[in-house]
Amino acid sequence: MNKIMVALSQRISSHLDIGLLIFRLGIGGMFMWHGFPKITGGVVKWAILGKSMEVLGIHSGLVFWGFMPGFAEFVGGLCFLLGFFYRPACLLLVSNMFMAFTTQTLEGTGMLKAAQSFEDGFSFIGAFFVGPGKYSIDAYLGFHSSEQKHYYRIS
Repeated sequence: MNKIMVALSQRISSHLDIGLLIFRLGIGGMFMWHGFPKITGGVVKWAILGKSMEVLGIHSGLVFWGFMPGFAEFVGGLCFLLGFFYRPACLLLVSNMFMAFTTQTLEGTGMLKAAQSFEDGFSFIGAFFVGPGKYSIDAYLGFHSSEQKHYYRIS
């Protein structure tokens, strides 16, 4: 069994960049899908979304605060998907998930609702450190080294 696991691990680890591409396409695409109705919803939708900032004591600029989640999810998701300005996009999405988690928690929606924001936020923190991989616009433009060193000890 050990030999099978070692062989599988060695074979899969040589395709890490494909795994990163699949991760970026899936997560980035879903964030674009969630962000599209928010960013195209217009001023009325943005004001409704921005109203959640009142739990933090912010009562002005609600249209701006409502626009930002749509921007973060759609534009950040697109950048994440393409691997373009990948790390800034990760930070934008982490901050969006932090705000979503905070407002959902303070509004009392319960951990079942807030947990998804928490989990997504940690995914973007991890993605920030891992990088977009060699199949990304950042790697193509030289913003990210596609020659990452991966050190694994397989016994």
